[in-house]
Amino acid sequence: MDPLQFLTTAKVAVVAGKGGVGKTTVTAVLARAAIRRGQRVLVVELDGKLGLARLLPGVEVLALSASAALAEYLDTHGLSRVTRRLVNSGVIDVVATASPGIDDIVVLGKIKQLEQSGLYDLIVVDGPAAGHAITFLLAAKSLLTMRGGPIHHQAVEVAAMLADPARCQVVLVTLPETTPITEAAETAYALEDRVGVHLAPIVVNGVDSGPPLPAAAAPEGSPLRLAAEVRNARRVLHEAACCDLGEMVALTQLILPHLPGSLLDAESIELLADEWERR
Repeated sequence: MDPLQFLTTAKVAVVAGKGGVGKTTVTAVLARAAIRRGQRVLVVELDGKLGLARLLPGVEVLALSASAALAEYLDTHGLSRVTRRLVNSGVIDVVATASPGIDDIVVLGKIKQLEQSGLYDLIVVDGPAAGHAITFLLAAKSLLTMRGGPIHHQAVEVAAMLADPARCQVVLVTLPETTPITEAAETAYALEDRVGVHLAPIVVNGVDSGPPLPAAAAPEGSPLRLAAEVRNARRVLHEAACCDLGEMVALTQLILPHLPGSLLDAESIELLADEWERR
């Protein structure tokens, strides 16, 4: 079975994981992989992050904030005059975050609106860090207790989207290290049990894999030999981490290799997308 099949079966893919595991990288690679499959793709950035346009030239990227989503919601409900006053005074930012869950539900409501627009085959969301991902996706359920009104209606529609694997799936990202994979496994169970979303394959980012390097071929104590020995030790640790993750959660693993160097650019994203096609 194609582990990337969810790119053509779900309408929304929310990428989540602990800060520093490479969520933005994975978001970009998923978007590029979907485009290669002929999908019309929209990438959504949350929390004011603005790096994806540089990684995905020619791809539509939307920076989405709670205040902007709320302003648009009020605008489309005939309150444009009020919206302008709130925006000009800065009150819109306070209103958008005044009540727990309101900021998340207006953002999810906007994503739902984009999903239903028919303009895109796939919306890839560079979501919040793992801890916030749970509360972010739980916003709809928590606001279902409100009796009637536009917020309740929005929560009902968002909850329906999140519960339908043909509409939304969550892609967890981790690193091949003990703490990240443990946290990813805990997040996976929390998302399934508490939120009820469908989990796509889990992405293990920055994996150093391959056969052992011939360290003994280099002179003993030489920099080349030491580098090969370190690399071999890292490959053993990364393989063991992936095996441990497989025992913790019954999810298919998508491996992204470690790329040398610290600069991530559009060419790097293409190379990583190539790797998935080869695998």
